[in-house]
Amino acid sequence: MTLVNNQEQSEPGANCSKPQTVQAIIGHSGSTPTMSFAKIVGNFHIPVISHFATCACLSNRKEYPSFFRTIPNDFYQSRALAQLVRHFGWTWVGALSNKNDYGIDGITTFIKSATEEGVCIEYIEAFESTSQYTEILRIVNIIRSSTSKVIMAFMSHREIKLLVDELYKQNVTGLQWIGSDAWITDDSLADIYGHTLLTGSIGFAVRNAQIPGLGSFLQKVNPSQFPNSIFVKDFWEHVFDCSFTTSKLTKRCNGSENLSDVQNSFTDLTDLRFSNNIYKAVYAVAHAINNLLLCEENKSSSPNACLKLAEIKPWQLLNSLQSVNFTTPGGESVFFDSNGDSPARYELINLQSVDRGKIDVETIGYYDASLPKDQRFSMNNVKVVWREGGDQVPVSVCSTSCPSGTRKAMQKGRPVCCYDCILCPPGEISNKTGTIFESLAFCQSSIMISN
Repeated sequence: MTLVNNQEQSEPGANCSKPQTVQAIIGHSGSTPTMSFAKIVGNFHIPVISHFATCACLSNRKEYPSFFRTIPNDFYQSRALAQLVRHFGWTWVGALSNKNDYGIDGITTFIKSATEEGVCIEYIEAFESTSQYTEILRIVNIIRSSTSKVIMAFMSHREIKLLVDELYKQNVTGLQWIGSDAWITDDSLADIYGHTLLTGSIGFAVRNAQIPGLGSFLQKVNPSQFPNSIFVKDFWEHVFDCSFTTSKLTKRCNGSENLSDVQNSFTDLTDLRFSNNIYKAVYAVAHAINNLLLCEENKSSSPNACLKLAEIKPWQLLNSLQSVNFTTPGGESVFFDSNGDSPARYELINLQSVDRGKIDVETIGYYDASLPKDQRFSMNNVKVVWREGGDQVPVSVCSTSCPSGTRKAMQKGRPVCCYDCILCPPGEISNKTGTIFESLAFCQSSIMISN
């Protein structure tokens, strides 16, 4: 509410160059918090541009009329994950999510899409990082007793770390993890006890990028530039093991410390997937403002047609954002559809090694939702590391293919992926191998077949 109200009182007669309210809001990273405030500020026509809130529910223009995002919505990710599962022949999988809008919405769409692809779900469970320990144990026991070897985990890094840590302690192994974008490239995964369990995980993430000038800018960051920033102060004290306040335990920070001598995740610019989304959000607003200020052609006919920066109203910026279309220095096109969504393009990620302090991420394929369905998913020639470092594609089916001379018989009360193979009656034969994707594993008269 502070953002949508003018809280700064100008001096009488002062020439204030700032607008009365914010013209746009960049953030939040989470779907649930974004849903809370985007609905409110939408009533004031203030644009909200998120870099990481992926819940498909946010594409509802009636509920969130001013929402935009520079990350694809989970409708596309969930469908891409379902096609990924089908591609590797996994017809029997477990489904896990966290209990929030991101997890529930994402896993629901995945299950629907997976079912359409002929995939069966053995179990569906949801939990939070704040869930009771008994709830975590219950889910671990479900995984231990299950027969599926592939798990789709639509959750954040907090939940996957908690779960895998417990699986590691209880020696539950041999699982192939499929991850959503909220954890599949998270650096903090390298710090958990069960690091080997996540080696070989695969999942989709937004494409990596380079941001020109960011490296030199970060090396020059200094607390004196941001005297009111609590983050910079805490960050500085942590990196240089010093304190801006008097302390007997640590040395005093003097502000002359140099970040160019530091090697940590802050200065590591090899993985800027989500930083690039923020970069695109900032430049989308800049382009929208610039388009409103470019009015040279109107000066002769209407001198009052040109806006000043402080005069731009949020609703004007909202309309301008809808028509923004530009290309980043890296060649990526940035625009929004009628629902405020960005194009759905992903890289298929493989965690090839997850060790303490380091995570090795390799791109092994691509997904582009703008292409025809049979062309959206593609693999490149990079070698894939499978579960726990293996070199063989795991098998996860409820029932194996029926051999020739047998037919499928559905198991009562179980999904269609689970069946028995029974011998054909005398005088009948089956010369087809039947899987869940084939309906020809049935017996026919041997005379009919010979004819």
